[in-house]
Amino acid sequence: MLFRLNNPEGLVQIDSLTITDLSLHDLRSAISIIPQDPVLFSGTLRKNLDPFGSYADVDLWNALEEVQLKESIEELPEGLETPLAESGSNFSVGQRQLICLARAILSHNKILVIDEATANVDHNTDSLIQETIRNKFKDCTVLTIAHRLNTIMDSDRVMVLDEGRLVEFDEPHLLLQNPKGVFTQLVEQTGKRSIDVLCESARQAYELRHDEPTNTPDDETVGTLSTNMADMEVENPDKKSNDNNGDGDDDDDDDGNDSDTPFIEYKGTASETSTR
Repeated sequence: MLFRLNNPEGLVQIDSLTITDLSLHDLRSAISIIPQDPVLFSGTLRKNLDPFGSYADVDLWNALEEVQLKESIEELPEGLETPLAESGSNFSVGQRQLICLARAILSHNKILVIDEATANVDHNTDSLIQETIRNKFKDCTVLTIAHRLNTIMDSDRVMVLDEGRLVEFDEPHLLLQNPKGVFTQLVEQTGKRSIDVLCESARQAYELRHDEPTNTPDDETVGTLSTNMADMEVENPDKKSNDNNGDGDDDDDDDGNDSDTPFIEYKGTASETSTR
């Protein structure tokens, strides 16, 4: 939906701009994606990193260094001009995923979509990708689609989908306070040792965001997804509006957005929210 692979039935806005009002080129060039299966093209490594020749060599090498591929590429006889076999098969799966990550770093986009990016890589590569994303995209809106719970426990908000419908939406730590919640049940299925690690990770991330220790959640804040300093709002059709002046906005809300990070807003039903 965000990339407009089909026409969204609801309203999706980025910094108050409706995505259907943007050209496909402008929209898609402003969003980076790291998919589960790394996408590489026939041609040189340089062309895969920088298809339009927009960056200097030093930028390409810096991006490779960020993902710890610089030394490996320097050892190749042709360096950046190394030709890639079909689908990049002359590189390992982990290396191909790191090349995709380096490409995302180069683009400097403020929105990053991660679709099960570490599902097919080893533990070390998984850790490297997660750490790089946290460091290099800390001021970006990061939307993560994941089944590995450890990759999203420090996220600002989690959307839990069940059979294509949105069933829970809040900070991980707050979701875990509901013993009958779907998210809690998913965590409990990982085993006692993993439960403790995941819950502690969620608690620490919650305290860092709110800058104070806490043992119990305050009032639930269902309806606002903050992903690394940005907000995604889902309009709940059952939620009563607090608009008293007829301007379309809740009167209690503070609409200020001082961050340079894009503000993404989606208005639609819960079932529509599950569309990717």
